[in-house]
Amino acid sequence: MSAADLSPSFIEDPLRLTDSPAALDAVVATMRELSRQTDPQEMVRAYARRMEQLRPGRKRISLSRRGLEGGRYRVTRFSGWESDVDPWREPEKLPLHTGGLFAELIYGNEPRLFADLAEVDIADDDPAHLYLRGDRSLLAAPTFDGGEALNMVLLAKPEPDAFTDDEVPGVVWLTNLFGRATHNLLLRRRLEDAYGEIDRELKVVGDIQRSLLPTRTPEIATLGLAARYETSARAGGDYYDFFPLPDGRWGILIADVSGHGTPAAVVMSILHSIAHMAPPDLVDPAEFLTFVNGHLTARYTAPFGAFATAFYGVYSAESRELTYSSAGHNPPRLMKCNASDVTPLDGARSLPLGVLEDVRYESETVRVRPGAKLVLYTDGIVEAPSPDGELFGERRLDKAVEAACRSGATNIVESIVGAVDAFTGGAKPADDRTLVVGTVR
Repeated sequence: MSAADLSPSFIEDPLRLTDSPAALDAVVATMRELSRQTDPQEMVRAYARRMEQLRPGRKRISLSRRGLEGGRYRVTRFSGWESDVDPWREPEKLPLHTGGLFAELIYGNEPRLFADLAEVDIADDDPAHLYLRGDRSLLAAPTFDGGEALNMVLLAKPEPDAFTDDEVPGVVWLTNLFGRATHNLLLRRRLEDAYGEIDRELKVVGDIQRSLLPTRTPEIATLGLAARYETSARAGGDYYDFFPLPDGRWGILIADVSGHGTPAAVVMSILHSIAHMAPPDLVDPAEFLTFVNGHLTARYTAPFGAFATAFYGVYSAESRELTYSSAGHNPPRLMKCNASDVTPLDGARSLPLGVLEDVRYESETVRVRPGAKLVLYTDGIVEAPSPDGELFGERRLDKAVEAACRSGATNIVESIVGAVDAFTGGAKPADDRTLVVGTVR
Protein backbone atom coordinates (compact mmCIF):
# COMPACT_ATOMS: atom_id res chain seq x y z
CA MET A 1 0.00 0.00 0.00
CA SER A 2 1.29 3.48 -0.85
CA ALA A 3 0.40 6.88 0.49
CA ALA A 4 -1.69 7.44 -2.64
CA ASP A 5 -4.10 4.77 -1.42
CA LEU A 6 -4.90 6.75 1.73
CA SER A 7 -7.16 9.72 2.20
CA PRO A 8 -5.46 13.14 2.45
CA SER A 9 -6.78 13.60 5.99
CA PHE A 10 -5.10 10.40 7.14
CA ILE A 11 -1.80 11.52 5.65
CA GLU A 12 -2.09 14.69 7.71
CA ASP A 13 -3.41 13.02 10.86
CA PRO A 14 -3.29 9.20 11.22
CA LEU A 15 -5.69 9.38 14.17
CA ARG A 16 -8.54 10.09 11.76
CA LEU A 17 -9.23 6.48 10.92
CA THR A 18 -12.80 6.81 9.62
CA ASP A 19 -11.99 8.79 6.48
CA SER A 20 -10.85 5.79 4.44
CA PRO A 21 -10.99 1.99 4.72
CA ALA A 22 -7.43 1.97 3.46
CA ALA A 23 -6.38 3.97 6.53
CA LEU A 24 -7.47 1.19 8.86
CA ASP A 25 -5.68 -1.38 6.71
CA ALA A 26 -2.49 0.68 6.95
CA VAL A 27 -2.72 0.99 10.72
CA VAL A 28 -3.42 -2.74 11.15
CA ALA A 29 -0.48 -3.66 8.91
CA THR A 30 1.80 -1.29 10.84
CA MET A 31 0.71 -2.56 14.26
CA ARG A 32 1.00 -6.16 13.11
CA GLU A 33 4.58 -5.61 11.97
CA LEU A 34 5.55 -3.73 15.12
CA SER A 35 4.04 -6.43 17.33
CA ARG A 36 6.47 -8.95 15.86
CA GLN A 37 9.51 -6.96 16.87
CA THR A 38 11.57 -8.11 19.83
CA ASP A 39 14.48 -5.69 19.45
CA PRO A 40 13.97 -1.93 20.02
CA GLN A 41 16.39 -0.99 17.25
CA GLU A 42 14.55 -3.12 14.70
CA MET A 43 11.22 -1.77 15.93
CA VAL A 44 12.36 1.81 15.31
CA ARG A 45 13.53 0.88 11.82
CA ALA A 46 10.22 -0.80 11.02
CA TYR A 47 8.28 2.21 12.31
CA ALA A 48 10.42 4.59 10.26
CA ARG A 49 9.77 2.56 7.10
CA ARG A 50 6.03 2.61 7.72
CA MET A 51 5.97 6.33 8.43
CA GLU A 52 7.92 7.02 5.26
CA GLN A 53 5.26 5.13 3.33
CA LEU A 54 2.43 7.00 5.01
CA ARG A 55 4.09 10.44 5.17
CA PRO A 56 6.76 10.59 2.47
CA GLY A 57 9.20 13.44 2.10
CA ARG A 58 9.56 14.30 5.78
CA LYS A 59 12.99 14.65 7.31
CA ARG A 60 13.20 13.00 10.74
CA ILE A 61 15.63 13.87 13.51
CA SER A 62 15.68 12.28 16.96
CA LEU A 63 17.33 13.94 19.96
CA SER A 64 18.16 12.68 23.45
CA ARG A 65 19.37 14.43 26.59
CA ARG A 66 19.13 11.34 28.78
CA GLY A 67 22.02 11.39 31.23
CA LEU A 68 23.15 14.81 29.97
CA GLU A 69 22.79 18.36 31.25
CA GLY A 70 24.04 21.86 30.62
CA GLY A 71 22.42 22.17 27.20
CA ARG A 72 24.07 19.01 25.88
CA TYR A 73 22.20 16.49 23.75
CA ARG A 74 22.84 13.74 21.24
CA VAL A 75 21.38 13.29 17.79
CA THR A 76 20.35 9.65 17.94
CA ARG A 77 18.70 9.30 14.52
CA PHE A 78 18.66 11.30 11.31
CA SER A 79 16.89 10.30 8.11
CA GLY A 80 19.77 11.86 6.17
CA TRP A 81 22.30 9.32 7.46
CA GLU A 82 23.17 6.43 5.19
CA SER A 83 23.33 4.04 8.16
CA ASP A 84 22.07 4.25 11.70
CA VAL A 85 23.62 3.50 15.09
CA ASP A 86 21.96 1.64 17.93
CA PRO A 87 21.72 4.43 20.53
CA TRP A 88 21.29 1.97 23.39
CA ARG A 89 24.32 -0.16 22.62
CA GLU A 90 26.73 2.41 21.13
CA PRO A 91 25.78 5.90 22.37
CA GLU A 92 29.41 7.03 22.17
CA LYS A 93 29.21 6.82 18.36
CA LEU A 94 26.42 9.40 18.18
CA PRO A 95 27.05 13.13 17.66
CA LEU A 96 27.15 15.09 20.92
CA HIS A 97 26.21 18.77 20.67
CA THR A 98 25.73 21.70 23.01
CA GLY A 99 23.37 24.66 22.74
CA GLY A 100 21.56 26.11 19.76
CA LEU A 101 18.01 25.61 18.55
CA PHE A 102 17.87 21.88 19.31
CA ALA A 103 18.98 22.44 22.93
CA GLU A 104 16.33 25.12 23.28
CA LEU A 105 13.68 22.74 22.01
CA ILE A 106 14.52 19.58 23.98
CA TYR A 107 15.23 21.42 27.23
CA GLY A 108 12.04 23.45 26.73
CA ASN A 109 9.89 20.38 27.50
CA GLU A 110 7.11 21.52 25.15
CA PRO A 111 5.95 20.82 21.58
CA ARG A 112 6.93 23.54 19.09
CA LEU A 113 5.74 24.33 15.58
CA PHE A 114 7.69 26.56 13.18
CA ALA A 115 5.72 27.60 10.12
CA ASP A 116 8.78 29.12 8.44
CA LEU A 117 12.35 28.60 9.61
CA ALA A 118 13.42 31.51 7.43
CA GLU A 119 12.07 33.70 10.22
CA VAL A 120 14.27 31.95 12.80
CA ASP A 121 17.83 33.09 13.24
CA ILE A 122 19.85 29.87 13.08
CA ALA A 123 23.54 30.71 13.23
CA ASP A 124 25.97 28.95 10.91
CA ASP A 125 27.71 27.39 13.93
CA ASP A 126 24.42 26.18 15.42
CA PRO A 127 24.40 22.34 15.30
CA ALA A 128 20.81 22.53 14.03
CA HIS A 129 22.12 24.13 10.85
CA LEU A 130 23.77 20.80 9.91
CA TYR A 131 20.46 18.94 9.99
CA LEU A 132 17.92 21.55 8.85
CA ARG A 133 19.71 22.83 5.77
CA GLY A 134 17.10 23.48 3.07
CA ASP A 135 14.09 23.07 5.39
CA ARG A 136 11.43 25.71 6.08
CA SER A 137 8.90 23.91 8.33
CA LEU A 138 9.65 22.20 11.64
CA LEU A 139 7.52 20.30 14.16
CA ALA A 140 9.13 19.33 17.49
CA ALA A 141 7.38 16.56 19.48
CA PRO A 142 8.82 15.82 22.96
CA THR A 143 8.86 12.28 24.34
CA PHE A 144 8.33 12.35 28.08
CA ASP A 145 9.89 10.12 30.71
CA GLY A 146 9.23 10.93 34.34
CA GLY A 147 7.55 14.16 33.24
CA GLU A 148 10.65 15.44 31.41
CA ALA A 149 11.29 15.60 27.67
CA LEU A 150 14.37 13.40 27.69
CA ASN A 151 13.87 12.64 24.00
CA MET A 152 12.40 14.57 21.08
CA VAL A 153 11.38 13.83 17.52
CA LEU A 154 11.71 16.58 14.91
CA LEU A 155 9.88 16.52 11.58
CA ALA A 156 11.00 18.93 8.87
CA LYS A 157 9.95 19.75 5.30
CA PRO A 158 11.43 22.09 2.68
CA GLU A 159 8.26 24.12 2.13
CA PRO A 160 6.80 26.58 4.67
CA ASP A 161 3.49 25.91 6.44
CA ALA A 162 3.88 22.16 5.87
CA PHE A 163 2.42 21.33 9.30
CA THR A 164 -0.80 22.55 10.87
CA ASP A 165 -1.72 23.28 14.46
CA ASP A 166 -4.30 20.49 14.31
CA GLU A 167 -1.58 17.98 13.45
CA VAL A 168 0.57 18.62 16.52
CA PRO A 169 -1.54 16.75 19.14
CA GLY A 170 -1.64 13.58 17.05
CA VAL A 171 2.09 13.63 16.40
CA VAL A 172 2.88 14.19 20.09
CA TRP A 173 0.46 11.44 21.07
CA LEU A 174 1.81 8.87 18.60
CA THR A 175 5.41 9.80 19.33
CA ASN A 176 4.97 9.21 23.05
CA LEU A 177 3.01 5.99 22.61
CA PHE A 178 5.69 4.65 20.31
CA GLY A 179 8.37 5.87 22.71
CA ARG A 180 6.82 3.90 25.57
CA ALA A 181 6.55 0.79 23.41
CA THR A 182 10.20 1.14 22.41
CA HIS A 183 11.19 1.68 26.04
CA ASN A 184 9.36 -1.50 27.04
CA LEU A 185 11.29 -3.46 24.40
CA LEU A 186 14.50 -1.90 25.66
CA LEU A 187 13.68 -3.01 29.19
CA ARG A 188 12.94 -6.48 27.86
CA ARG A 189 16.30 -6.60 26.08
CA ARG A 190 18.13 -5.39 29.16
CA LEU A 191 16.31 -7.97 31.26
CA GLU A 192 17.26 -10.72 28.82
CA ASP A 193 20.86 -9.50 28.83
CA ALA A 194 20.87 -9.47 32.64
CA TYR A 195 19.36 -12.96 32.80
CA GLY A 196 21.93 -14.14 30.29
CA GLU A 197 24.76 -12.78 32.40
CA ILE A 198 23.31 -14.31 35.56
CA ASP A 199 22.84 -17.64 33.79
CA ARG A 200 26.46 -17.61 32.62
CA GLU A 201 27.61 -16.91 36.18
CA LEU A 202 25.38 -19.65 37.57
CA LYS A 203 26.77 -22.07 35.01
CA VAL A 204 30.26 -21.30 36.30
CA VAL A 205 29.04 -21.81 39.88
CA GLY A 206 27.53 -25.14 38.81
CA ASP A 207 30.75 -26.19 37.09
CA ILE A 208 32.76 -25.31 40.18
CA GLN A 209 30.34 -27.21 42.38
CA ARG A 210 30.47 -30.32 40.22
CA SER A 211 34.25 -30.20 40.34
CA LEU A 212 33.96 -30.81 44.10
CA LEU A 213 32.20 -34.12 43.56
CA PRO A 214 34.12 -37.36 43.04
CA THR A 215 35.29 -37.80 39.47
CA ARG A 216 34.83 -41.56 39.81
CA THR A 217 33.64 -44.05 42.37
CA PRO A 218 36.32 -45.90 44.37
CA GLU A 219 37.17 -49.53 43.70
CA ILE A 220 36.28 -51.52 46.80
CA ALA A 221 36.88 -55.27 46.92
CA THR A 222 33.45 -56.30 48.17
CA LEU A 223 31.32 -53.31 47.19
CA GLY A 224 30.48 -52.03 43.71
CA LEU A 225 29.45 -48.37 43.63
CA ALA A 226 27.65 -46.05 41.21
CA ALA A 227 26.29 -42.53 41.64
CA ARG A 228 24.10 -40.00 39.85
CA TYR A 229 23.83 -36.27 40.57
CA GLU A 230 21.23 -33.93 39.02
CA THR A 231 20.42 -30.39 40.10
CA SER A 232 17.13 -28.54 39.70
CA ALA A 233 19.03 -25.39 38.70
CA ARG A 234 22.49 -24.59 37.38
CA ALA A 235 23.85 -25.31 40.86
CA GLY A 236 22.36 -27.18 43.78
CA GLY A 237 22.71 -28.25 47.37
CA ASP A 238 23.05 -32.02 47.13
CA TYR A 239 26.43 -33.54 47.91
CA TYR A 240 27.99 -37.00 47.95
CA ASP A 241 31.57 -38.07 48.57
CA PHE A 242 33.84 -41.00 49.36
CA PHE A 243 36.69 -41.01 51.90
CA PRO A 244 39.50 -43.59 52.10
CA LEU A 245 40.05 -44.67 55.70
CA PRO A 246 42.51 -46.94 57.49
CA ASP A 247 42.31 -50.75 57.32
CA GLY A 248 40.52 -50.91 53.95
CA ARG A 249 37.49 -49.00 55.13
CA TRP A 250 35.64 -46.35 53.13
CA GLY A 251 33.48 -43.47 54.24
CA ILE A 252 30.34 -42.86 52.13
CA LEU A 253 28.64 -39.49 52.59
CA ILE A 254 25.42 -38.13 51.13
CA ALA A 255 23.93 -34.77 52.13
CA ASP A 256 21.18 -32.38 51.15
CA VAL A 257 21.44 -28.66 51.95
CA SER A 258 18.20 -26.79 52.60
CA GLY A 259 16.97 -24.64 49.73
CA HIS A 260 17.96 -24.66 46.09
CA GLY A 261 20.23 -22.93 43.62
CA THR A 262 23.27 -20.82 44.36
CA PRO A 263 22.73 -20.29 48.13
CA ALA A 264 22.47 -24.05 48.64
CA ALA A 265 25.51 -24.58 46.39
CA VAL A 266 27.57 -22.20 48.55
CA VAL A 267 26.68 -24.11 51.73
CA MET A 268 27.36 -27.38 49.90
CA SER A 269 30.86 -26.09 49.05
CA ILE A 270 31.43 -25.15 52.69
CA LEU A 271 30.21 -28.59 53.76
CA HIS A 272 32.66 -30.18 51.33
CA SER A 273 35.54 -28.17 52.74
CA ILE A 274 34.71 -29.06 56.34
CA ALA A 275 34.28 -32.74 55.51
CA HIS A 276 37.74 -32.80 53.94
CA MET A 277 39.17 -31.05 57.02
CA ALA A 278 38.24 -34.01 59.20
CA PRO A 279 41.19 -36.01 60.55
CA PRO A 280 41.93 -38.98 58.25
CA ASP A 281 41.74 -41.44 61.13
CA LEU A 282 38.24 -40.31 62.17
CA VAL A 283 36.51 -43.64 61.47
CA ASP A 284 33.48 -43.32 63.75
CA PRO A 285 30.57 -41.86 61.70
CA ALA A 286 29.09 -40.19 64.79
CA GLU A 287 32.37 -38.41 65.51
CA PHE A 288 32.62 -37.39 61.87
CA LEU A 289 29.15 -35.80 61.84
CA THR A 290 29.84 -34.16 65.22
CA PHE A 291 33.02 -32.64 63.76
CA VAL A 292 31.25 -31.34 60.63
CA ASN A 293 28.25 -30.02 62.55
CA GLY A 294 30.40 -28.15 65.05
CA HIS A 295 32.35 -26.27 62.40
CA LEU A 296 29.33 -25.68 60.16
CA THR A 297 27.16 -24.28 62.94
CA ALA A 298 29.80 -22.20 64.68
CA ARG A 299 31.10 -20.49 61.56
CA TYR A 300 28.50 -20.52 58.81
CA THR A 301 24.88 -21.58 59.17
CA ALA A 302 23.72 -20.05 62.44
CA PRO A 303 23.38 -16.43 61.16
CA PHE A 304 21.03 -17.28 58.26
CA GLY A 305 19.33 -20.51 59.27
CA ALA A 306 20.67 -22.90 56.63
CA PHE A 307 21.07 -26.57 57.48
CA ALA A 308 21.85 -29.88 55.79
CA THR A 309 20.63 -33.42 56.27
CA ALA A 310 23.36 -36.03 55.96
CA PHE A 311 24.03 -39.75 56.16
CA TYR A 312 27.54 -41.00 56.70
CA GLY A 313 28.43 -44.69 56.60
CA VAL A 314 31.79 -46.41 57.01
CA TYR A 315 32.02 -49.69 55.12
CA SER A 316 34.56 -52.37 55.95
CA ALA A 317 35.54 -54.29 52.83
CA GLU A 318 36.86 -57.16 54.93
CA SER A 319 33.98 -57.71 57.36
CA ARG A 320 31.19 -56.32 55.14
CA GLU A 321 30.01 -54.25 58.08
CA LEU A 322 28.46 -50.83 57.65
CA THR A 323 28.63 -48.45 60.60
CA TYR A 324 26.52 -45.35 60.07
CA SER A 325 25.12 -42.19 61.60
CA SER A 326 22.32 -39.97 60.32
CA ALA A 327 21.77 -36.24 60.64
CA GLY A 328 18.08 -36.19 59.81
CA HIS A 329 18.59 -37.68 56.35
CA ASN A 330 16.29 -40.01 54.40
CA PRO A 331 17.07 -43.55 55.64
CA PRO A 332 18.97 -45.48 52.95
CA ARG A 333 17.40 -48.70 51.68
CA LEU A 334 19.17 -52.01 52.37
CA MET A 335 17.52 -54.77 50.37
CA LYS A 336 17.96 -57.92 48.35
CA CYS A 337 16.19 -58.60 45.08
CA ASN A 338 12.75 -58.62 46.61
CA ALA A 339 11.15 -55.19 46.97
CA SER A 340 9.18 -56.47 49.95
CA ASP A 341 12.37 -57.35 51.82
CA VAL A 342 13.76 -53.91 52.67
CA THR A 343 15.54 -52.72 55.78
CA PRO A 344 15.53 -48.91 56.15
CA LEU A 345 18.72 -47.76 57.89
CA ASP A 346 16.79 -45.52 60.24
CA GLY A 347 18.78 -45.99 63.43
CA ALA A 348 21.24 -43.53 64.97
CA ARG A 349 19.22 -40.51 63.82
CA SER A 350 19.68 -36.99 65.15
CA LEU A 351 19.26 -33.36 64.12
CA PRO A 352 20.41 -32.08 60.70
CA LEU A 353 23.80 -30.43 60.45
CA GLY A 354 23.97 -26.73 61.16
CA VAL A 355 21.00 -26.46 63.53
CA LEU A 356 22.62 -26.66 66.98
CA GLU A 357 26.34 -26.56 67.71
CA ASP A 358 26.47 -29.01 70.61
CA VAL A 359 24.55 -31.94 69.05
CA ARG A 360 26.08 -35.34 69.78
CA TYR A 361 25.53 -37.99 67.12
CA GLU A 362 25.32 -41.76 67.61
CA SER A 363 26.45 -44.67 65.46
CA GLU A 364 24.94 -48.04 64.61
CA THR A 365 26.42 -51.06 62.83
CA VAL A 366 24.79 -53.57 60.46
CA ARG A 367 26.33 -56.56 58.74
CA VAL A 368 25.53 -56.78 55.02
CA ARG A 369 25.71 -60.02 53.04
CA PRO A 370 26.76 -60.62 49.44
CA GLY A 371 23.92 -59.78 47.07
CA ALA A 372 22.59 -56.97 49.24
CA LYS A 373 21.86 -53.59 47.65
CA LEU A 374 22.48 -50.33 49.46
CA VAL A 375 20.61 -47.29 48.10
CA LEU A 376 21.41 -43.81 49.40
CA TYR A 377 19.30 -40.94 48.03
CA THR A 378 18.16 -37.39 48.62
CA ASP A 379 14.52 -36.39 48.93
CA GLY A 380 14.43 -35.11 45.34
CA ILE A 381 14.09 -38.78 44.35
CA VAL A 382 11.22 -39.91 46.53
CA GLU A 383 9.45 -36.52 46.44
CA ALA A 384 9.54 -36.22 42.64
CA PRO A 385 5.93 -35.46 41.64
CA SER A 386 3.86 -36.97 38.86
CA PRO A 387 1.84 -34.63 36.61
CA ASP A 388 -1.08 -35.28 38.99
CA GLY A 389 0.96 -34.31 42.04
CA GLU A 390 1.53 -37.79 43.45
CA LEU A 391 5.01 -38.39 44.92
CA PHE A 392 7.35 -41.10 43.63
CA GLY A 393 7.87 -42.52 47.12
CA GLU A 394 9.92 -45.35 48.62
CA ARG A 395 7.74 -48.14 47.21
CA ARG A 396 8.47 -47.17 43.58
CA LEU A 397 12.12 -46.68 44.50
CA ASP A 398 12.29 -50.26 45.81
CA LYS A 399 10.52 -51.58 42.68
CA ALA A 400 13.05 -49.80 40.46
CA VAL A 401 15.89 -51.44 42.42
CA GLU A 402 14.18 -54.82 42.13
CA ALA A 403 13.83 -54.41 38.34
CA ALA A 404 17.63 -54.21 37.91
CA CYS A 405 18.67 -56.09 41.01
CA ARG A 406 20.51 -58.90 39.20
CA SER A 407 22.83 -56.41 37.49
CA GLY A 408 25.46 -54.02 38.79
CA ALA A 409 25.21 -50.75 40.65
CA THR A 410 25.29 -48.64 37.46
CA ASN A 411 22.26 -50.44 36.01
CA ILE A 412 20.37 -50.01 39.26
CA VAL A 413 21.03 -46.28 39.18
CA GLU A 414 19.80 -46.14 35.58
CA SER A 415 16.70 -48.11 36.52
CA ILE A 416 15.83 -45.67 39.30
CA VAL A 417 16.49 -42.61 37.14
CA GLY A 418 14.39 -44.07 34.33
CA ALA A 419 11.53 -44.85 36.70
CA VAL A 420 11.58 -41.30 38.10
CA ASP A 421 11.64 -39.77 34.61
CA ALA A 422 8.73 -41.94 33.48
CA PHE A 423 6.76 -41.14 36.63
CA THR A 424 7.26 -37.38 36.31
CA GLY A 425 6.67 -37.31 32.57
CA GLY A 426 10.22 -36.12 32.00
CA ALA A 427 9.55 -32.83 33.81
CA LYS A 428 12.49 -30.72 34.92
CA PRO A 429 13.39 -31.56 38.53
CA ALA A 430 11.89 -29.23 41.11
CA ASP A 431 14.52 -30.39 43.61
CA ASP A 432 18.06 -31.73 43.36
CA ARG A 433 18.29 -35.51 42.88
CA THR A 434 21.24 -37.59 44.03
CA LEU A 435 21.71 -41.35 44.16
CA VAL A 436 24.52 -43.53 45.49
CA VAL A 437 24.04 -47.27 45.01
CA GLY A 438 26.25 -50.01 46.41
CA THR A 439 26.08 -53.71 45.53
CA VAL A 440 27.69 -56.04 48.02
CA ARG A 441 29.81 -58.81 46.52
